[in-house]
Order: sequence, then structure tokens, then C-alpha cells
Amino acid sequence: MNFPTSAARFYKSERLARTRTHLHRLNKPAFASIKSPDGDTIDCVLISQQPALDHPKLKDHKIQMEPPSLPEGIWRKQEESEVSEVVSSPFKPQLWHQVEKCPSGTIPIRRTTEADLLRATKFANYGKKQHRPVQPPPKAPQIRNALNENGHQHAIAYVEGDNYYGAKAVINVWNPLIQVPNEFSLSQLWVLAGSFDGDLNSIEAGWQVSPDLYGDNNTRLFIYWTSDAYQGTGCYNLLCSGFVQINDQIALGASISPVSTYNDKQFDIEILIWKDPRGGDWWMSFGRNSVLGYWPSSLFSYLSDSATMVEWGGEVVNSEPGGRHTDTQMGSGHFASEGFGKASYFSNLQIVDATNNLRTPNMIDTFSENSGCYDVQDGFNTEWGYHFYYGGPGWGDDCQ
Repeated sequence: MNFPTSAARFYKSERLARTRTHLHRLNKPAFASIKSPDGDTIDCVLISQQPALDHPKLKDHKIQMEPPSLPEGIWRKQEESEVSEVVSSPFKPQLWHQVEKCPSGTIPIRRTTEADLLRATKFANYGKKQHRPVQPPPKAPQIRNALNENGHQHAIAYVEGDNYYGAKAVINVWNPLIQVPNEFSLSQLWVLAGSFDGDLNSIEAGWQVSPDLYGDNNTRLFIYWTSDAYQGTGCYNLLCSGFVQINDQIALGASISPVSTYNDKQFDIEILIWKDPRGGDWWMSFGRNSVLGYWPSSLFSYLSDSATMVEWGGEVVNSEPGGRHTDTQMGSGHFASEGFGKASYFSNLQIVDATNNLRTPNMIDTFSENSGCYDVQDGFNTEWGYHFYYGGPGWGDDCQ
């Protein structure tokens, strides 16, 4: 029988001690805890003890419990919709709501487990993106291969060339296949400013499937932010200090249910991010008018003023095990050409202007690194405004 050496026992003991220390820092004391049907534990943490307030720039921050007014001009689907298979609700339920809800004065936080941390290569990397974002190419026929950096591939719509004070979209929700645990698939909107070379500011929100981050293949609500192009600042959800949550019923990182089914019922979520014209902070609502919280403007450099680009769409990681593209899906796992009920979509694309009004972009552009793997097709109509279908299955005849 082989027994661990003293050095191995010491290393294991040290790693366990560091894991517990890190967990103690991440998991704030809970006023109450709820066991979700999907295995998560949701801790109801007093709003004044949330992780955001650990940030050095928020040491004396006074939490804003009264959100600013929502921007005017939200595009609504027609009441008599031809797309009757879509199920939208003012408030999107999460699985843990089946058990209980957090009391007023607290916020729900998904508890980080020891297993979560041990999946990370380094504790410092847990909850952080390890790549550069997508920079759409100049309007030219040649697409630079460098954009497919570290295996990240995209199918997006975007606007640029103006000052933007927020963005909105209705996002179709699916549960795409992830072939390799360290890959992910997400659908989100990005609000961006700064340089893609190292000082990019980004605010992001949407849904994702990420076995490496969460330990399962559930579809989950997420947010992200960075002020230095993902080099050191920011994180997913509340896994670092920064985002200030005021909502007591929506847990970041929690499962979204139900999700869409191919050629059957479709489910979507509505996300709005906008800049408070008075206070300057960036706010987020989830569902119709359910304000979640805000990113204080002090976290950012460029975004303390305005955004210069907005992106909507999907992103996956292709790790190429064995030298070929994986089967990790984007969106529904089907190409844009299949259309409603089969391909995933973003609809009702809007941006917020300097007068705090939501308006339809003058035009949108689209981009994908490899349309044989994942593609995007945009459109416009009176019901959905600017919209697009996107996604794909990954590996196939045209995706090697």
C-alpha cells in the first residue's frame, strides 16, 4: 500500500487550509439559507454585508436603495403576437424559488463550495475570464485569424461609432451541449469602452452554461465586469467585490428554468443595462423592470463617461482536444437559417442615448469568426425591431 509522503500530506493540508480561507472570504455570513432543487445553496446575506463593499473604492459607499428611473421608450412585443410560442414573464423564476425566497433586507447569493474552488487552476483565477474579448474587424473582407484567440469564437451583432449609455435585448434561453468541462457557451450583451489592447472597460450580462465554473451543465444567469481587459479586475457574478445588488429575489449564478425546446415552446429573458444620468452608475434590470443592482462608476475609467461599442450575441470556447473542433454548441446548437423555434435569437435590440431614452440603432453589423461552426443572420420587423438568429453545433463538415 502506498502512503502519501510527508511533503504530499503537507501540501494537501496547506491547500485545504487556503481553500477554507478563500471560502470564508467569498461566502458572507447568511441570515438564512435555502437548498435549491438543483443542489445549489442560496445564502440570504444582509445587504450591508454583501461582497461589493469589500472593494477599496467602495469603502465608504452608501448603497442606493432607490434606483433611477428606467430609460423611456422600451420596445414591447405586440399584445397580439404572431409568435405565440414565446413565453415571457415580468419576472423570470429561478429554481430555488420553488423552496423559499429571501427576506427583505437581504440579497440571495449562490454559495461557493470547496469543489468549485478546486476546479480552478489557481484560487486567484476562480470566477475570472482568461481571455481577451472579441473585437469586430474593420469593414473589410479579410477577417484576422488573431480574433479566434485561445479558442474563443463568437457570433454577434454590434454597433459602434457613437456614445452609448446603455443597451437592452430580449434573449432566447437554451441549454447548449458542452463537450469538454473547461469549455463554456454563453449568450450575452456587452457594453464596452476603451482599448482592446489592455485597458478595455466592459459590463456584461446574459446566460451561460459553464461546467468549470458551476460544476454542472445548468443554464444560469450571470454578469461580468472588467476595467483592464480582464487582466486583473472584475469577475463573474458576486465572486469579487464591485457589483452592488439591491434585489432580494434574483440570485446571480443561479439556474434559469424553464429553457427553450427545439421546435416547441420558447423562453426568453429581458436584460437592460443603463447609466444613471445623475449619479453616473451603471444599472441593470432583469425581466421587465426588476432592477437588480448597479456597477458604481468609480470602478471604471472609460465607462465613467459612456460606452463606445455595444455587442449582443453568443460566445463559446473551443479547446480542440485531439486537434479538432469540439461539439460544444452555441445558442440552440442550430444555425441561424433554421429560424424561429429552432435557432436561438436576440430580439428588440435597443441602445440608450444621452437623453436616457431607449431607441433602435440606426443600423447593426454582424460578425462571426467561422460561420461553418457558428453563424449569425440579422433582420428587422415591426414586432421584434432589430433582431438576429445565431448559433451552431460546433464540429461538422464545415467546421473542423
